[in-house]
Amino acid sequence: MSPNTPPIALIFRAASFAAHKHRDQQRKGAEASPYINHPLAVADVLASEGGVEDAVVLCAALLHDTVEDTQTTHAELAAVFGPRIADIVMEVSDDKRLPKEERKRLQIEHSPLLSDPAKLVKLADKICNLRDILHAPPMGWTVERKQAYFDWAKQVVDGFRGINPRLEAVFDAVYAQRPMLGRV
Repeated sequence: MSPNTPPIALIFRAASFAAHKHRDQQRKGAEASPYINHPLAVADVLASEGGVEDAVVLCAALLHDTVEDTQTTHAELAAVFGPRIADIVMEVSDDKRLPKEERKRLQIEHSPLLSDPAKLVKLADKICNLRDILHAPPMGWTVERKQAYFDWAKQVVDGFRGINPRLEAVFDAVYAQRPMLGRV
């Protein structure tokens, strides 16, 4: 990435890169929508609902699942987008070699330690995930599993409150719709 690359060009490059990397993936909902819809939604939440205009943060949002869910490496991201974007993506990436419960525990534990750009990406990601669970949940998820995910996401977000009041209000509004036993 050249230091003279216009921010909009960088954002489009990140969107294109993510689309290519996620090209064979689909979301877990009944619609099995193209996976790229998720990183696009995360970037849109940041820009449209959070007022985030920083191209580095928006690029990291578009790329946030590439290391975790594709064969993309930190070195590859750093070569294409620079170390700052690559480092933010690494901050929000789980180590898939660890058991799921350990990854979830580590997200709660590490959320207060994230950089501000990583906190923004993580917050928008959680908003999008909760919305997906409400409107297009993964196949076979029970109310209890949905409720547990909502409560876990809140623990992660509570670890870095104060990063963006607008986005936190959006998160709280979506969280307030959480599935409850006796209510679908």
